[in-house]
Amino acid sequence: MSNAIEIKKQIVEEIKEKFSKAQSAVVVDYRGLNVEEVTELRKRMREAGIDYKVYKNTMTRMAAQETGFEALLGDLTGPNAIAFSYSDPVIPAKILNDFAKDHKKLELKSGVVEGKYCSLDEIKAIAEIPSKEVLLAKLLGSIKSPLSNLAYLLQAIADKQNGAEA
Repeated sequence: MSNAIEIKKQIVEEIKEKFSKAQSAVVVDYRGLNVEEVTELRKRMREAGIDYKVYKNTMTRMAAQETGFEALLGDLTGPNAIAFSYSDPVIPAKILNDFAKDHKKLELKSGVVEGKYCSLDEIKAIAEIPSKEVLLAKLLGSIKSPLSNLAYLLQAIADKQNGAEA
């Protein structure tokens, strides 16, 4: 068997593994970005723990069909890159959407989030969701606020009673 065929099989296996482990995968068209812009995008992705890679469409199609990601097949035309997230499903959509706002040549296409196919509009909506940390902070703030108010009220009552006794 040819060495080139073996290499292609290994790449398809690599893509299949990434699809199966990923919480989300977002497909983008990077056509028109210069080297500096691509380097900046890759740096942002790496810092966020996102696996951002360019694969040949034919190999991505094979991997997508074998892992149940057939919904992406229609979007695998032209030069594509895929951002895989293994922890937070929102982060790649958020980073890519923010980057696309500053760099109009980057086009989001679609993605898969937690096993569900998401169109371009759905990916953009997901990108607008606040991060997990922000949501947790808001939740804790909403829990803490009534408790803090109750503590201040009880302290004021105790101070008033101590003032009346003196």
